[in-house]
Amino acid sequence: MCVFLLLMLMQVGFAGAGDDSGANPLTPKGYLIRYWKKEISTDAPMPAFLLGKASPLTAVEFAGFSKLADQRSLSSQLPDFCLKANLLCFSDLSPSLEKHDSNANFAVYVNKNFTNYGDSRLGGVDSFKNYSDGDNLPVDSFRRYSRDSTGHGDKFSSYATEGNVVDQSFNTYGTASTGGAGDFSNYNKQVNVPNLHFASYSDDSNGRKQTFTAYTDEANSGDQKFTSYGKKGNGAANEFTSYGKDSNVIGSTFTNYDENGNAANDTFTSYGTNTNVPENTFKNYGSQGNAAIESFKNYRDQSNVGDDNFQSYGKNSNAAKVDFENYGKSFNEGTDKFSGYGNGAVGQAVDFKIYGVNNTFKDYAKKGVTFTGLPNGTSATGASLVATGKKVSKWVVEPGKFFREKMLKTGTLMPMPDIRDKMPKRSFLPRVLVSKLPFSTSKLGELKRIFHAEDDNSTMSKMLTDSLSECERPPSPGETKRCVASIEDMIDFSTSMLGRNVVVRTTENTKGSNGDIMIGQVKGINSGKVTKSVSCHQSLFPYSLYYCHSVPKVRVYEADILDPKSKATINHGVAICHIDTSSWSPSHGAFISLGSGPGKIEVCHWIFENDMTWAVAD
Repeated sequence: MCVFLLLMLMQVGFAGAGDDSGANPLTPKGYLIRYWKKEISTDAPMPAFLLGKASPLTAVEFAGFSKLADQRSLSSQLPDFCLKANLLCFSDLSPSLEKHDSNANFAVYVNKNFTNYGDSRLGGVDSFKNYSDGDNLPVDSFRRYSRDSTGHGDKFSSYATEGNVVDQSFNTYGTASTGGAGDFSNYNKQVNVPNLHFASYSDDSNGRKQTFTAYTDEANSGDQKFTSYGKKGNGAANEFTSYGKDSNVIGSTFTNYDENGNAANDTFTSYGTNTNVPENTFKNYGSQGNAAIESFKNYRDQSNVGDDNFQSYGKNSNAAKVDFENYGKSFNEGTDKFSGYGNGAVGQAVDFKIYGVNNTFKDYAKKGVTFTGLPNGTSATGASLVATGKKVSKWVVEPGKFFREKMLKTGTLMPMPDIRDKMPKRSFLPRVLVSKLPFSTSKLGELKRIFHAEDDNSTMSKMLTDSLSECERPPSPGETKRCVASIEDMIDFSTSMLGRNVVVRTTENTKGSNGDIMIGQVKGINSGKVTKSVSCHQSLFPYSLYYCHSVPKVRVYEADILDPKSKATINHGVAICHIDTSSWSPSHGAFISLGSGPGKIEVCHWIFENDMTWAVAD
């Protein structure tokens, strides 16, 4: 308590109203400036882009939150802690008991927990327009939505479009409803990190139609889950027109889809087309259904690698008709598994047309299954079917994402990728405070409690789990890595690899992104000699967390970036060229983009916004 009071008194003495907290030596920022001067021998000040990531906490706030961390009671003040420390946290939604017995038209809406929405409604239409659009951290929950309704229509016109880190769930959506229709247009389009859950979707419904027109198109790195979808439904018609198109690293799970349904009619028109590293799981799909019609058109077409798993598809069904047209044609080699396909079915008709490569069928029905348009050399006999063919690299890597070293010459015209940072803005925590927080999978439960992530399906829970798992992953051969949760830790790791005479660099701004640029004056760091560097990349975590690793055999460059028309300087870029690529995967995007293969060429790329590279000073 005495120390805490002393800090409060000193805070008053050091900083008056309006003072920059960096001027107060007791603030985390003030301490960091002194630490930089002590550990870095170049006499250069800390770069503004790095200092800007320092904790904004005042001395009093720092002392108060440190005390709460010591007492393991930081979770009780989480909203205040997140606000003042500039962290990524989700709102704790309070339930809304609004029933909306008459038609409701929400033009603009954001972050709401609807506990009992539209239940037992008779007729009418509820319309949501611009729901959570453009929000950074939308957290939405619908529970008991349109349950037991009759002839009730639901329209979501633009749901969470262009959101950043999205956490949304629908529980008991349209359960036991009769007639009516649900229409989702532009659902989570262009979101960055979606985490979407539909549980008990249209279960026990009668003649209800659900349509998803554009579901998570152009999304990046997230997960979607449909649990108990249309179970025991009667005459339900579900249509996904464009599901996950042009998305990057998306995982989808459909569990108990149309189980025990009667006369179901489901259509996936464009499922996962042109996606990158998709992971899709269909488990217990259409089991024990009666007279179902299931159609997949353009499934995973032009996708890049990934992993698909169909388990127990159409098992014990009656008179089911399943049609796959253009299944995974012309994608870069991935893994597709069909297990228990149509087993025990009666009177089924299953057809595959334009069938892709590297797929394995195990334990599928021997009758009523037709394979047409298989690749040359494919066998369709016996207890399993293995389709093999020439690997085709159709995934289009963003222009300019990778380039050759010879491009870094004055006057070169080249495309520039989107180097903008799409992660939420966060600050580092001071190392003293970080040391008081758990940071391991063995203490994951305590970390979830602090950040209110007890729900294992929540975005925060997944974010904590994934980042910790990546940090604890063994290093690759020849790699030295460390996850750093404070700037002090980043300084220590970089100097341990390179010595104290170091400089940290990043690209100055994001101008030129997604367009053509001209290379101006180019400077090779350390006279353009092959050297080693430490590269640091962001991880998604409540506070700033960077994955830093020592990168041997590289050349680092600085280059003026010019507007190709006016020749005016618009940016100052930092590029790194990897000279030794022998340990890279043959399916790495660089080789898809540039051709060649591991160890045969060098590969260069720009340092993106908020990433950075450390190198020995000239």
